[in-house]
Amino acid sequence: MSNEQDRNFDDLARRFKRNVYDRLKGDIRLAVLERDLDEHAHELLVRGDRPWRILDAGGGQGQFSLALAKRGHQVTLCDHSEEMLKLAQARAEEEGLGSKVDFRHCSIQSLVEERLQPFDLILCHAVLEWVANPEQLLQCLMGVLAPKGLLSLTFYNVNSIKMKNLLRTNFKKVIEDDYRGYRGSLTPTWPRQPEEVYGWLAQLPLTELCHSGIRCFHDYILEPEHRTREPQQQLQLELRLSREEPWRSLGRYIHVLSRKH
Repeated sequence: MSNEQDRNFDDLARRFKRNVYDRLKGDIRLAVLERDLDEHAHELLVRGDRPWRILDAGGGQGQFSLALAKRGHQVTLCDHSEEMLKLAQARAEEEGLGSKVDFRHCSIQSLVEERLQPFDLILCHAVLEWVANPEQLLQCLMGVLAPKGLLSLTFYNVNSIKMKNLLRTNFKKVIEDDYRGYRGSLTPTWPRQPEEVYGWLAQLPLTELCHSGIRCFHDYILEPEHRTREPQQQLQLELRLSREEPWRSLGRYIHVLSRKH
């Protein structure tokens, strides 16, 4: 894979923090991920008999993995955006985790080429939609995932951006079937077709444990002042609808949790 084609977030790191991670949409994302992992790996969230080895692949600011490090797990976080890593490291220092997380300023592809001890859990969240060859990336991750290890994968759902454009009457984008984000946009370069991603996963030595939609209605609320209305009710409804069709298939992101054979 040509790493130069993959998106680097040095210019967007702080916008991601401000516009996504520090808002209700970030809380919804974390709630769905925690629910899914709690159902299938409860010992991970409560810290069982031993610490898990965790790889946060393209982990950015480490919103999810740093919480796992705080529970005593061993986390390696890699990202080829120096600005993203700086934000993750600053947060780790604030929470006294500086010595508990191995930060790597590198691409996922270059990291997995090293002779690494296999990981019990790999987080690959919101990465596939920014890389030129996502299928190859998934195959690389399988090489460092331990037998019976878990892969937690989220990806940007092209159906969600299609629906959002329809609601905004941006019919030209739908007619042309072009949803790529422009330079400087938080919309990914390659929004993914869910069926295509499911097909890639089916070719790997994985058994699906669950899959959920993330932000199945929140992002469709058109009035900005309404997006913050009754946040706890929104959160509970998002969790409930995340496994129900057609809402799951309209999630801005899809989360698939799988176990390696």
